[in-house]
Amino acid sequence: MNIREIIDALERFAPLPLQDDYDNSGLQVGTTETEVSGVLLCLDVTRQVVDEAINNGCNLIISHHPLLFRPIKKLTDDNIGSIVMSAVRVGITVYASHTNLDNASKGVNMRIANILGLTDVKPLDEHADGNGAGIIGRFKDSMTEEKLLARIKDKFGVACIRHNGDLGRKIRKMAVCGGSGAFLIEKAVEQGADAFMTGEIGYHRFFGYDGVIKLIETGHFESEQFTVDLIADILKESFPKLRVLKTANKTNPINYYI
Repeated sequence: MNIREIIDALERFAPLPLQDDYDNSGLQVGTTETEVSGVLLCLDVTRQVVDEAINNGCNLIISHHPLLFRPIKKLTDDNIGSIVMSAVRVGITVYASHTNLDNASKGVNMRIANILGLTDVKPLDEHADGNGAGIIGRFKDSMTEEKLLARIKDKFGVACIRHNGDLGRKIRKMAVCGGSGAFLIEKAVEQGADAFMTGEIGYHRFFGYDGVIKLIETGHFESEQFTVDLIADILKESFPKLRVLKTANKTNPINYYI
């Protein structure tokens, strides 16, 4: 099969028009008209990931975060251009499924909700046809704030969790958004969520919500780490015999000293 067939399957699941206006999902580097030798999945495309694709005979890299996101003015060995040139030299195609996969009805945020055990889920900011930003749902049984934080730490393997002051009540209704989801805090409040979890909130966004909603920040990478599993599942369903690998490289640029 050629690379175009694989991209078509991904775009049936998460059509490109679902991406946010600022985004650059889709084909990043290379051609779609060649036979695929293997697919390497990652959250971020780094030089090490390209080397890994080469060493494993994969000519297609599918990432969540776009390699080409902000405009670049030159291609040199000391900037992102080195990654682009490395891929081009050996004929590797790079494709990104970013906010279109976030906003798809069964996309990244639904995967997060399932991992947490939320039921009765729906988009937090519904766009159309069940698609939209974030997810809101309920736990079968309410739980204390401490128990919720412990569940998140366990399920997502996070080194630390940032959160605001005690809410003063148990958690039953919860909203989530992978990545940088602070723009959805007010939506979560409006819809009566007891807690809202996302990858990045930012210092100033924490103010003003004590006693209103439990804000939980896990880290950007940590919140979206299961995206590679989601993409793998999509591809395996359409192409059971396709060789799909998940990167063994640590692409999270943030480290923790504990």
